[in-house]
Amino acid sequence: MKLERNLYQIRAEVLLNYLYPEMEDSWLVQSKGTFYRNYNQDLLELNLEEHKVQLARDGFMKLLPEGLLTKDTDLKGEDVAQKFKELEWRKELLTEAFAPFDTYVFYKKLTIERYTSELLEHKLEYVLKTYFDFDLASEPSPLVREAAVLLPFVNGLRGDFGFISSLLGALMDCEVEHSEGRYSDIDTTLCWLPEVRYRLLIPGLTAEEYRKKTEQLQPLIDFVKEWLIPFEVCCDICIREHPDAAGNPHECLTLNYNTELSSQTAETEEENIN
Repeated sequence: MKLERNLYQIRAEVLLNYLYPEMEDSWLVQSKGTFYRNYNQDLLELNLEEHKVQLARDGFMKLLPEGLLTKDTDLKGEDVAQKFKELEWRKELLTEAFAPFDTYVFYKKLTIERYTSELLEHKLEYVLKTYFDFDLASEPSPLVREAAVLLPFVNGLRGDFGFISSLLGALMDCEVEHSEGRYSDIDTTLCWLPEVRYRLLIPGLTAEEYRKKTEQLQPLIDFVKEWLIPFEVCCDICIREHPDAAGNPHECLTLNYNTELSSQTAETEEENIN
């Protein structure tokens, strides 16, 4: 779907706060009237040297009742053109006189717009802190910070094991195998709990690299178990050697990165059995 974006509808406060945030308290406002608004943007003219802003809005003078500044007989009689010029001159003087009031109102709207923009910019942190008691700014793990943006949608994501697999793969930049089954701490399956296992397939890690990866992954594991795994489900997440690494007979297959099984050892064991 194509969205129509009309830049003419952007308020002057939004543009000035975005383009010139350091000049918040230095603008001089001139309100030209809503008549111009029919075919112009809200911000008619901007003079950076004099810090003047012309707006297509009604100013304070428009709030005054009719007949207070002019009379019905002002344009009657002879020399109407001259009287009209005098009225226009009087209008300009009054506009300048009421400019401080319009400027003050504009400053207030600028302040409100700035506060609103800051609130919207940090709305995710506010929602996480207020409704989930999760302080995104103080979270040390970059993996958890990336995953935390999903907390507002956790009701629909909790228990979606396929999505969790995709999430782990995207965050760790690796292939992930996941399986679902039953868990029991006794020899029978009369009593069991649902179980899901995730294997992060990362080839070629040394023992030291595996230790660092595991430390890096542990906060994410705790986050996933707390927020995305139902409490009655047993979950196991760990790093494994990629099965393609076993294709080379001269390489060792690392099992959980604490036991190595080489192809030569496997052949020797097979000969002893025969």
